[in-house]
Amino acid sequence: MKNKKSVFSLAISSLLAVAMITGCGTGNQSGAGQAPQQPQAGQDAAQPSGDKKTLVMATSADYQPYEYHDLSSGKDEIVGFDIDIAKYIGQELGFEVQVNDMNFDGLVPALQSKRADFVMAGMTPTPERLQNADFSVIYYEARNTIVSKKDSNLTKPEQLAGKKVAVQLGSIQETAAKELAEKVEGLQITSLNRIGEIVEEVKTGRVDAAIIEDQVAAGFVKNNEGLQYTVIESPETNGTAIAFPKGSPLVEDFNNVIKKMQENGEMDKLINKWFRESE
Repeated sequence: MKNKKSVFSLAISSLLAVAMITGCGTGNQSGAGQAPQQPQAGQDAAQPSGDKKTLVMATSADYQPYEYHDLSSGKDEIVGFDIDIAKYIGQELGFEVQVNDMNFDGLVPALQSKRADFVMAGMTPTPERLQNADFSVIYYEARNTIVSKKDSNLTKPEQLAGKKVAVQLGSIQETAAKELAEKVEGLQITSLNRIGEIVEEVKTGRVDAAIIEDQVAAGFVKNNEGLQYTVIESPETNGTAIAFPKGSPLVEDFNNVIKKMQENGEMDKLINKWFRESE
């Protein structure tokens, strides 16, 4: 009986030892079925080019020429005016840019929940947005336009009476449309997530017109010969700026680089590249 108990104890001890060795062997590995952790906003991430800090840029990549998906190289790459500016700022300040694409109305919430370090998406610092985010200095001015079919005779705000008008959800154009609806009788607003969807609604006649920023409208009209766009005359312009979480220490550094770009001609170079050469 004594010998039998000793053999049993020895077997249990051996099993425990194997378990401990196995556990130690996986201490530096991801558990089975677990995805590797992705860098969060504001965290350092190892980069192939060195030990640069990675900052997360949130955008809505459906806003050509500001940011959009380019498939011409055979791979899906987000490119555009804002992307080039972000990369230039990154080089000046010594960080890598990780671009995350999402719906426009989710951009400011991404800053608030610390899922992004900054937002570039042709965004205007409206009073409402300034309550929830800090902004850089203005780096580009734009205007709103009415996009419609060429035979629609819809080129002025007053002609939108009784019409369905599409805008991007959460955009400055949505705000402009709501203000217009208070003056133009019967104007009906349809808010959608993506500019491509909005243009498609106009093309198919499901809406009568859309309100879209001028440079973005120019790109879509160029590729859709049945459409036209007309600038909405207004004393106000839609200044574009970079958004940050409230209290972000990045604002001053970004402002310094933007001012440098405006002084050394780099900003004009990018404006010509993305807005003039494509006209």
